[in-house]
Order: sequence, then structure tokens, then C-alpha cells
Amino acid sequence: MRSFVVIVLVGLLSACSLTPKLERPAPPVPASFPDVGHAAMTQGGIVPASAMGWRTMFADPQLQRLIELALVHNRDLRLAALNVEAARSMFNIQESTRLPSVSLDASHTRERALAQGNSGESRREVNRQVAVNVGTSAFELDLFGRVRSLSDAALARYLASEQGRDAAQITLVGAVAEAYFAQRLADEQLQLAERTLADWQQSLELARLLKQSEQNSSLDVAQAEGQVALAEADLEARRRALAQADNALQLLVGSELPGDLSAGLPLERQSVIAQLPAGLPADLLLNRPDLRQAEQMLVAANADIGAARAAFFPQISLTASFGYASTSLGGLFDPSRQVWRFTPQISQPLFQAGRLRAELRLAKVRKSEAVAQYERAIQTAFREVADALAGTATFDLQIEAQLRAVTAAERRLELSDLRYRAGVDGRLELLDAQRQLQAARQALLELRRAEIANRVALFKSLGGGLGERDITKIAAVTAAQ
Repeated sequence: MRSFVVIVLVGLLSACSLTPKLERPAPPVPASFPDVGHAAMTQGGIVPASAMGWRTMFADPQLQRLIELALVHNRDLRLAALNVEAARSMFNIQESTRLPSVSLDASHTRERALAQGNSGESRREVNRQVAVNVGTSAFELDLFGRVRSLSDAALARYLASEQGRDAAQITLVGAVAEAYFAQRLADEQLQLAERTLADWQQSLELARLLKQSEQNSSLDVAQAEGQVALAEADLEARRRALAQADNALQLLVGSELPGDLSAGLPLERQSVIAQLPAGLPADLLLNRPDLRQAEQMLVAANADIGAARAAFFPQISLTASFGYASTSLGGLFDPSRQVWRFTPQISQPLFQAGRLRAELRLAKVRKSEAVAQYERAIQTAFREVADALAGTATFDLQIEAQLRAVTAAERRLELSDLRYRAGVDGRLELLDAQRQLQAARQALLELRRAEIANRVALFKSLGGGLGERDITKIAAVTAAQ
């Protein structure tokens, strides 16, 4: 047994590794974001977007409640959490193979057999044996680092699953916010359609009154009726869009929407932070869980190469046991009844029909795939941030211009209505003014929703959405710096 302990300790201390040194590829993106000026740089005293909680980003109480429910009930996030637990168990299983497994075995055997006597006659005898053994079975001495490489790969995949869970939470928070603002848009579009229908119904009544007083023709009435019919059709479409938006939001939340939700704020009153410090492209590697996940998968693929290389070398395993064996229970632990067994075994692959080389090539290919996926994840993150920053730089000016367009359309409708009532202009001019105003208002709603969605996209692309830091704490940190 002393020699067994010595061999095990030597094997544990002398294990080498055939895993190649991992050299992470340089980020395949420009050194700075394009055309964003000073707004993209992290200034002193500003909390990074990745450290800004979703409660700080989204101040609408109804949206905060919906995000809370989604973090509890959403099935995709629940699956991501279960994947973490599964990966951790797999790592624990693989890690356990690096140490010997010790078991205690106790047995009591009774058998009836034929025995040959001195006189040559056969007789039946009952034999009994009691045994107690402590030992280990087929413990591999990791001289070439195969078991260690497999353990390192399992650990990297476990860490990657944790990052995947965080990435799933960021995605979920952003998806709930986007679905909520889409619902707000659908609700406001429905209200606008209802107001438009009411206005056009009044216009139809006016046209009929003028027809009765013979101040216009049946053509004006027909035009007004057609306009009301279009408004009614649009109203039904808006009702359908709102119902579908409710269904999409409920699916993300993962449960039925509670009836005690506070009233949602209109889009123009949504307090969503617009200016977020983007930092440098290299900072994304530290802030985005999906990039850290891709990096850990690259580490796992690199460790698999070490395990595939070690498979070419001999594998040494040990089986040993120590205990007592006796024909009676009373004398089982007598020193003279001690028994032991020590069985070292070495196995060297000689002919595998190319299997080991194919496994090594496959491991190298998997690493190349992991490198490509890592680089693609970086490029995708860079584009997401750059697109969101481009939107931040242009949406304010576009909304301002659209507001002026709505104001001009309202003024035109007011003047057209006065001229129509005075008989200066015909019905077509009034109808065109009404349609222009309705289209301008719908475009403004769409634009406001797109601008808020761009803020959400920037928040997500910078790695925000994990914490629940309060705005007052962030203000205190900013003031302290």
C-alpha cells in the first residue's frame, strides 16, 4: 500500500499538459466607433451602461413590473438557468476523475460445494467467507494531462453557460421593453384612429347637411362616406395590432398579465435614458456576456485539443484494495487475516484505424470554429453599438422635423376647413389635408417608438440589463468621482 500511495502522489504531481497555449485573436473591428464624436467615449464620473440597472434605464412603473414578472416566469430564461446547473454538474463529474474514488466493500459469502475426501469419496461442504475491503478501481494517473484537459474544458463550458444565462437575461429585458413600447405604440395608434374616425364622421355629417341645403353635391357625400369607411377599416386593424402586441408581451412575461398593473406612460413621456457612454470597442469584451461566453467556448475547444493529443500516449491506471477476509465474523479483523491487492495497468494504443488522428483533427477544427464564432460575436457587437450610436445622433433631429410637419399639417387642415365651409375650396382639398395630418401623426408615433427602441438597443449592446442599481446610487457614484 505504501508503494501505491507513492505512485499516486507522483502521478498527481508530475502530470504535464499537452494543451496548446491559447492566443486570443485580436478584435477584428476598428479601434473606435464611426462618426460618434465624444458621445461614445466614457467620460470620468459616468457610470458605464453595463453597470446601469434596468430600473434606472426604464422608469415606467408598469414596464418595471413586467420585467420583474418576466425574470421569474419566462421559460427561455429558466432553460438558460437549468443549462447552467447541468454544465456545473458535468464539470463536477469530470473534476472528480482527477482524484481516486475510494469505496468500502463488505461481503458475506456462503456456498455449498462438493469436496474430495481422503478416501476418494465426494462429500458436500458448506463454505463461508466474510470480507471487508477498502480500495480504488481503475484510477488513471494523468501523466500527460488528458484528464486535466477534459476537466479544464468542462470548467470553461460551465463558465460559458453562466455567461449565456446572463446574455439571456439581457436579451429578455430588452425584448420585454421593446414589446412593451410596441404595445404602447399600438394603443396610441388605436386612440389616434378613434379620434380620426370621430373627426371624419363629423365631416360626413357636415357634408350631408350641406347636401340637404344644396350647397354641395352627392360627390362630396360619397367622398366623405368613403373616407369614414377607410377610417373604420383602419380602426379594426389597429385593434388587431394592439391585441397581437398584448399577446407578444404576455408570451415574453411567461404568465398572464396581472390586472393591477399601473397605467402605462405615453411614448412622449417615457423617461428612457438616451445618452449612454459607449467606451471603446475593446471594452465590449468586458461588458457583454455573449462575448465572454464565446471566449470561454474558445478556451474549452483549446483544452479539447490537449485531451486529444494525450490520447496518443500510454494510459496508466491503478486498482488497489486492502482489507480482511475470514471464515468467521469473530476473527475477521485479526491481523493474520489481512489481504491486499495492487494491480497497475498500462495501455498503449497501437492500431486505432486512424481514430485518434481523426479526433485530433476534429478538435482542431472545433477550435477554428470557436475562433470564427468569437470573432463574429465581436463584429456583431461592434455593429450593434455603432448602429445604435448612429440612431442616437439622428433621431432627435428627425423627431423635431416631424413635429414641425405635424404642426404644419394641423395648420393646413384648419385653413382648409375654413375655406371649405366658406365655399372657396372643394371637398378634395379638405380630404387631402385630413389624410396628410393623420399620416403625419402616425409617422410621429412610429418615429418616437423607433427612437425609444434605439435607446433600448444601445443599452443592450453595451451589456446593460443585469443589475437593478438605483438612479440615486448612480448619482452618488457620479458625484463622488
